[in-house]
Amino acid sequence: MSKIYIPAADAEVWAQFLAEPVKHWRRGYSARTLAYSWQEANDFPSEVSAVLSQRFPSAELLLALPEHQVALPGGSRPSQNDIWVLAKSQGQLISIAVEGKVSEPFGPTIQEWQADPSSGKTKRLAYLLSLLGLTSAPDTVRYQLLHRTASAIIEAQRFNAAHAVMLVHSFSQSNEWLQDYAVFANLMGAGTAACNTIVSVGNRAGVELHLAWVCGNPSYLSK
Repeated sequence: MSKIYIPAADAEVWAQFLAEPVKHWRRGYSARTLAYSWQEANDFPSEVSAVLSQRFPSAELLLALPEHQVALPGGSRPSQNDIWVLAKSQGQLISIAVEGKVSEPFGPTIQEWQADPSSGKTKRLAYLLSLLGLTSAPDTVRYQLLHRTASAIIEAQRFNAAHAVMLVHSFSQSNEWLQDYAVFANLMGAGTAACNTIVSVGNRAGVELHLAWVCGNPSYLSK
């Protein structure tokens, strides 16, 4: 993967980084909706900034990378973040892995993901659980939430950031899949998880970890 990045002139540029642009770059779908929301803000979208401010006063976006891949042990497929953000608040760096949603689920559960078992999957799951400070996870937990959160921590370590945030930016008008997020947040020790809230779940692998669910501006669904 190249380490050279070129600034995006408009949201349409984001499409080229998708695994399946024709399938995923569609009006009302998360990839396109998220791209227009963040590109037009040229910063944190206002609703994201409002939620982050609950924990990080005057958070400043330093860098945002669409479809940013983070390598994981066990197999060749990386964790592909919809957006990865490096931010700063009160002199401390923050690594933020953003997962965009409209109606799309969080992918397979751990049980479904392991339906075709392999040594690589066993190695990867063990790594993710260790990084997240878990001894085990219920089979019903969504695998994507594990590796997306791990991405935030891994990049925090790489950039020497004190904090990592796994942030779901959902444009669903009925908060679809919020329950799956809440189950994961509870597993991580957050207790009750709610919309437009950021929760802290302690130190994981030397990084202070936080989880957030942000309700996006529905006007971007028609972009």
